[in-house]
Amino acid sequence: MQVGRFLANKFVLFGGFRSALKLLQMKRTKTRSAAGAGKKKLIKDESSSDDEETVQVQSPTEKSKLSYKNFEQFISHMQEQRIASASNVHEFAFRKRRVHVLSNAADVKEQCKGGVVYWMSRDARVQDNWALLFAQRLALKLELPLSVVFCLVPKFLNATLRHYMFMLGGLQEVEQQCRDLNISFQLLLGPAVERLPAFVVAEEIGAVVCDFAPLRLPRQWVTDVVKALPRNVPLTQVDAHNIVPLWVTSEKQEYAARTIRNKINSKLSEYLTEFPPVIKHPHGNGQKDKPVDWAAAEALLTCDRSVDVVDWAKPGYTAGSRQLYEFCTRRLRYFDEKRNDPTADALSGLSPWLHFGQISAQRCALEVQRYTSMHKASADAFCEEAIVRRELADNFCYYNEHYDSLKGLHDWAYQTLQEHRTDERNPCYSLEELEQSRTYDDLWNSAQLQLVKEGKMHGFLRMYWAKKILEWTATPELALEYCILLNDKYSLDGRDPNGYVGCMWSIGGLHDQGWRERAIFGKIRFMNYQGCKRKFDVNAYVMRWGGKVHKKQEK
Repeated sequence: MQVGRFLANKFVLFGGFRSALKLLQMKRTKTRSAAGAGKKKLIKDESSSDDEETVQVQSPTEKSKLSYKNFEQFISHMQEQRIASASNVHEFAFRKRRVHVLSNAADVKEQCKGGVVYWMSRDARVQDNWALLFAQRLALKLELPLSVVFCLVPKFLNATLRHYMFMLGGLQEVEQQCRDLNISFQLLLGPAVERLPAFVVAEEIGAVVCDFAPLRLPRQWVTDVVKALPRNVPLTQVDAHNIVPLWVTSEKQEYAARTIRNKINSKLSEYLTEFPPVIKHPHGNGQKDKPVDWAAAEALLTCDRSVDVVDWAKPGYTAGSRQLYEFCTRRLRYFDEKRNDPTADALSGLSPWLHFGQISAQRCALEVQRYTSMHKASADAFCEEAIVRRELADNFCYYNEHYDSLKGLHDWAYQTLQEHRTDERNPCYSLEELEQSRTYDDLWNSAQLQLVKEGKMHGFLRMYWAKKILEWTATPELALEYCILLNDKYSLDGRDPNGYVGCMWSIGGLHDQGWRERAIFGKIRFMNYQGCKRKFDVNAYVMRWGGKVHKKQEK
């Protein structure tokens, strides 16, 4: 199995501690004044201090007691937790290994009135964002302005208007929060490789910070930008999505949850910390920026506009925080017992906000852990899914370039699917029939209807839904293609490592084991209608979503 590569050799990911230390020692070459010399010394002293490697994480029993009674108090509570950890990121013991340098340049040039820019992509939020916090840390050290830019492309994979409007809605909140904090926000229309280097030159930017994504297209964006930036402008990357940075957890593709779980859990005492606050930036004039023309940005989109927005999920950090608050206070108590029941309201429902980076998985874990004494089994189960399983998905998509192909499967799984390739499929459905919920299975049709109408599907039904696609399509390759296409087109959390891994698990046994051999599936785990009836009230779910039984149309 060939392992995917992120960057050219000279930009190899695992520069590890040395690369991160080099970044934290960034300085402006300014020696003409006593003030400049003092600033240079301060940065050097901070970057080499030992406290950045010895920060202690509070145990759950030491965390603050629950003091909020409504959503407004919950928002205040989170900000109080940030301030309690440090007054700002400059005073915070920042973990050096969250960061690594992608470029050869390591010093910020002297003449850079534009300061530091955070190229926001995967993590579209202000607070609880390690990438933005690192950018502000660097800007505070060097007394420079701070900017945030987002590069909007008119079409991205199978993203539809539903996805773009959710993303743009969240970015509008980012713009307002940045303005309130004197941080410039710019929406650049076009590919990053074209717009970002031009912005850096025009605004005289001294350093660029970006976030991290494991999928091939965002990785290619970063590679291209590295090559296109001026040679004297350093580009650094921060994993702001995973709690334990991907390159810290493991240097290889992990076989299953059991092989990565301890590697993650053993590092949570170091990385599952409270965040410091992003503060009002003391340098620059970010509050005087011209507002973004969001209507013009939407008009430039060339995505599929046939899939419209949904009503239940409002975009942005505030809406994501409300979803977290309601989960913690209303549904968490039922999560462990009822999370596999699609008729029960027990799930967090956070995946759209997590996918678009509008809320931090680390924040979610911190808040859920405060309920450990009341709902331990549920809190533990949530953290297993939100930390171990999510970060396993990133691990797979980063280290396996075939994360959306049968070529990425374990050898046993690929072989068993090949052995059963010619097994009869009866019925055998077309993509159109599947997309329009026209199968003989009223449960499957109901799940597909929910996906189309609400942009989501219960996790247990996603497994059943994908496995039936394998059973009903001509080849396993076509099954995986249809599964990914439908998920990416309709689900608000489509085009996500979790989605690719979910499809690969269902159709190709990824992160699973071999089971009793049967037709079509071979040794891939099997699920059927009767098994669902033993798990939950199938009739109640079907009645809610209205799936019908359709007879296969003969050609």
